[in-house]
Amino acid sequence: MRTGTAAPKPRPGAASRAETAASGWEAVRGLGTVRIRHILDSDWDSVAALERDAYAGLGLSEGPAALQSRASASPGTCFLLDVGSRTAGYLLALPYPAFRYPDLEQRQGATAFRTRNLHLHDIVVTRTLRRRGLAQHLLRHLTRTARARGHERISLVAVGGSERFWSARGFVPHPGVVPPGSGYGAGAVYMSRPVPCPVPQHEVS
Repeated sequence: MRTGTAAPKPRPGAASRAETAASGWEAVRGLGTVRIRHILDSDWDSVAALERDAYAGLGLSEGPAALQSRASASPGTCFLLDVGSRTAGYLLALPYPAFRYPDLEQRQGATAFRTRNLHLHDIVVTRTLRRRGLAQHLLRHLTRTARARGHERISLVAVGGSERFWSARGFVPHPGVVPPGSGYGAGAVYMSRPVPCPVPQHEVS
């Protein structure tokens, strides 16, 4: 993913996404009602606007067609974040072989890779709602989804100086995987972490 800080991203703008819970509402402290759900066709204008705001300044904006192609490859691992009636963010993730990453200048093929690695390509929260824990909320949802689908690792490409943010969330850098000229900008770092096992119910106090 391109993941930055700001919310992160995997590019800046992001906090740089159990499937059955994808349509559930949840109260998040200080924000009221927050909902994470799957992306609908009618959502793409909002997603493209959020992506452009997060990445255009870094020269990393992909455009609507490329974004939609990522989601089409794995709609079950891509999510929209609503706060009240407002679109507040989104997450795009898709199965991708470990130590590889999407080409930002190419659309994604319609068929997803068969792999245990889930690649977090984008996670963006609108500027006015950053630093409220919403990116972490999306990341937890993605982690539950990855576990439910049998994925063993989550990877991303940290951009825009967001490596520290992702390290604090358990992602480990793999230097040299993303070379200069990759299209992800200077200092881009490939990172990954294992999908944690669920805590047995009897161990939860």
